[in-house]
Order: sequence, then structure tokens, then C-alpha cells
Amino acid sequence: MQYDVIIRHARLHRQPELVDIAIQDGQFARIARDLSSVTAAREIDAAGRLLSPPFIDAHVHLDAVLTLGQPRYNQSGTLLEGIQIWSERKQSLTHEDVRRRALEEIRWEVAQGTLHIRSHVDACDPDLTALRALLEVREEVRDMCDLQLVAFPQDGILSFPGGRELMRRAMELGCDVVGGIPHYEWTRDMGVEDVHYAFALAKEFNRDIDCHCDETDDPLSRFTEVMAADTIEQSWQGRVTASHCTAMHSYDNAYAFKLIGLLARAQVNVVANPFDNVVLQGRFDSYPKRRGITRVKELLASGVNVALGHDSIMDPWFPMGRGDMLAAAQLALYLCHMSGYEEIDAVFDLITANAAKTLRIQDRYGIEEGKPADFLLLDAPNAFEALRLLPARLHVFKRGREVATTTPAHSVLHRQDGSDDQSVTYRPQLQ
Repeated sequence: MQYDVIIRHARLHRQPELVDIAIQDGQFARIARDLSSVTAAREIDAAGRLLSPPFIDAHVHLDAVLTLGQPRYNQSGTLLEGIQIWSERKQSLTHEDVRRRALEEIRWEVAQGTLHIRSHVDACDPDLTALRALLEVREEVRDMCDLQLVAFPQDGILSFPGGRELMRRAMELGCDVVGGIPHYEWTRDMGVEDVHYAFALAKEFNRDIDCHCDETDDPLSRFTEVMAADTIEQSWQGRVTASHCTAMHSYDNAYAFKLIGLLARAQVNVVANPFDNVVLQGRFDSYPKRRGITRVKELLASGVNVALGHDSIMDPWFPMGRGDMLAAAQLALYLCHMSGYEEIDAVFDLITANAAKTLRIQDRYGIEEGKPADFLLLDAPNAFEALRLLPARLHVFKRGREVATTTPAHSVLHRQDGSDDQSVTYRPQLQ
């Protein structure tokens, strides 16, 4: 038979031998070392490059993206000033404003190989303007990206007037995941109740949970343990994510050891957000300054599933970024001291397999026969080189259809003596 597409001579993550991959009707039909006996309507020679399942952004705020400087810049660089600026900006939100910015950022992410996104959306708005817009966007982008929406109480479930009712309305409108923000509530007791209410809502609507949790330098902020305990008590293992958990970098080692063990037992996922974590945390330090990211390396070593998010993109919290999850993984590699050769492979998992587990999409994710043909081809031979170079995403496919292409930059060195021009590949050309 003739297939729709064949990718020849591709390298898969952690697999030494090259393979040919045949795609038919939007699915991976055959994967083998040699499919030279069959043809396809379109063939792509990967030439030994890395073919990866799509990147996943496990934590972003699409309602706030691309609002940098509106109405003003975050001069202190703190999380709290960012929240204040956002509270001012969201007064002028409109349906079309949110929709336009979110669609633009989704296009950026898709072009860079991210085909699954979990976005938190502020539910502390009596009109739920941003949520209604993003529910529309979720349907509008289905042909190129799968979008999960988290009902996120930016100003608190208990501390914001009518917070409980707004969270319920958000779930009734169609949010995929229940959120929370216990460390931002006014008191410790209110923070605990924030977690309990999120679990009650999740049980009622049969939804997963993803709470911003302990996003602070305060070593006394300890709501992640409450999430883990509720997970066990409510038998919600595998369905709960604690995002940020930056206070963990300030815990003493004895308590961190206990907490990490509890998270592993409860099968709670952790999502770190390297860009925001390193920029927003440690702002009250002189020297030495804390790195501000949770204990990714230690969590992984104890069997806790860890994924990464981009979090903010040109907004009141993070002025930079373009939605590149490979760049987020590279930063995590630096910050978390994961530069060992095998550790680098594990970093690549943070934006692929681990993130798929966090979003609970493993049954339809990965380069396997019978699964949807979602993938990207990088201009690099393996994960090590991909994380070193942040290369072009040459081809991006969603269900067997090409949704994005990138032509890599070409650098040429011109010699003064007039000799031949030399291409610069940024790969060692050593004997």
C-alpha cells in the first residue's frame, strides 16, 4: 500500500538505531528499521535527526500573555507587584482582547513544536470574561493544539468575594481542571480550606486538580503537604498537580525529605516553571540569592513525576519569552544542576513524557503504532544536542497533518584573505 507520509532515517529519543515511520489516516501505522519496500504520497528524509513526540506546556496563563507594560511595568520584579498590575489590567479585559492574544501565543508555541497546553485562567472576575474567551479558543485551535483550561482563583477562593461561587461557575462552564492558590489566602487556615474546597469541587465534577502551591520563598509556607494528604484521603492519586512549589528550595533538608516521600506516595505531579521561578523568587535576598526553583532533581530521584511550564510570556510577571518549551527545559538543566549525560535525557522528558503523564494523555501520546501522528522533527541528532543548540523545529505534525515548518538559520564565515566561505554549524568539527 501507499501511505500518506513516511519519515525515513529518523532517530527516536533514547533509541540508538534509526527508524522509518509510516503515517496513515492521522496515525502512526508502522515503525521499523527499514520500510524501503513501501512508498508514500510524501516522504521526508530525517537524515538521522531527532523525531520527538510534541512538546507540552504544562503550565501557562494564556489570559495574561502579551500584556507587558499594560498599564505599567513590574519595576520590583516581584510576584506580588505582578499580581497587582494584573488586577489593574484585567479591569479592561474584553472577549476579543483575550482571544486575540491567546491565539497569537498559541501560534508561537505550535510553531515551536508544542501541541498540548494546560492554561490557567483567572476566575476572580464576576463576568468570567477571560474564561469565556478561552473556552472559545479551545475549540478554535483543536486542529493544531489540544488545550486544557484550569479554573484559577488568582486572588484566592476564600479571600476574594464570591470566590467559591465563581469557581463553581467556571467548572459548570466547562473548565477541565480545578485550580487553587492556598499560599495567597489571607491566613494559614484559609489556605488549608482553599485546598479542601478544590478537592471537593474536583470530586463533584470528576476533574483533575492543579493548584499553584507554595509559590514563595517563605519556608513556613507548607500547603503542598496538605495537597498530598488530601490526595491520599480522597483517593485522587495521579490526578493532582502541585505547581511551582518554590518554597521547597527554602525548606530545611529534613522536612523536604519527608515531603518528597509523601508526594511520591500520593503520586502528586509537580510542575516547575523555570523562567518565572528564577525571576520572581529570591527578590528579598541580598547575597547569596536563592535560585527560586523547586527541587526537581531530588523529586525525580524519589519517583515524583515532574514536568515544566513556560508560565508567563511578556506579561506583568515575566517580560521575556516566546513560548519555547525547549528553552524552558534548557534553563531547568542549568538551574537544577542536571548536566550529567543521562540527566540531560531526563530533562528532555520534562517537556515530553513526564508532561504527558501530568496532563493524563499518555494513552494518545508518543511515537507508537496506533497512536495519533503528533510529532516534531528537530534539526539535531539527539536530546543532548537539542538542549544545547535549541535548534529549528523543521516539521511539526498534528494527527498526520503538517501544521508548522521552520527553515533553520545558516551562518557563513567570510575570510579576509578571500579564501572560500565557511559554513558555521555550531557543532564540533574535530578530527
